[in-house]
Amino acid sequence: MPQPDTLAPAGAFSDAERAAVYRAIHTRRDVRSQFLPDPIPEEVLARLLLAAHHAPSVGFMQPWNFIVIRDRAVKARVRSAFTRANDEAASMFPDARRALYSAIKLEGIAEAPVNLCITCDRSRGGPVVLGRTHNRDMDLYSSVCAVQNLWLAARAEGIGVGWVSIFRDADIRAILGLPDEVVPVAYLCLGRVAELHTEPELQARGWRQRLSLNDLVFEDGWGRKGDLAAGAAI
Repeated sequence: MPQPDTLAPAGAFSDAERAAVYRAIHTRRDVRSQFLPDPIPEEVLARLLLAAHHAPSVGFMQPWNFIVIRDRAVKARVRSAFTRANDEAASMFPDARRALYSAIKLEGIAEAPVNLCITCDRSRGGPVVLGRTHNRDMDLYSSVCAVQNLWLAARAEGIGVGWVSIFRDADIRAILGLPDEVVPVAYLCLGRVAELHTEPELQARGWRQRLSLNDLVFEDGWGRKGDLAAGAAI
């Protein structure tokens, strides 16, 4: 029987290392219009994919695959699928919001040197997976962790990432030839950037403001404000 891996010290990072992690978290942005035409070096893309592949996954099932898209014809088909869905989406908002919605650029599919679709294979690990026995969607949640890992690693590399979510599922499936058991979790646009917004663009454009963390932290049950939420400036 395999022996457990040896343990390593789990101390805190140095001040500089910790600051770098939090800087990546707080300055990460959803990029749509700041992409530079420069190609992403293969070694950088490999590091980003490796970071994604090291995301936590329930039962260590690693349900993700990564479809790297550079072909202009494929991008054009994806952008057409986005445009159709985006026109539908615009009509769902009330008149007071529709003009602002239509003015916000929500994709950089053609401009980004690399598009990346992160998928979830819902059959991976077989019919019974440790930790997924009572919540089948844990594989989807695990795949989203891979998205976040890649996004933060990209910020450290000076690579912008934009998540394009306005698609009909069937369109992306058909364009990328996904099997029935594979779900498209995230369609991402990747490219080098020279500048990033100092705050989320949707906040800067007046679409929505960041919620106060104080209002979101409860203790020992829903709606119960604890000492942290009640007395700390968080």
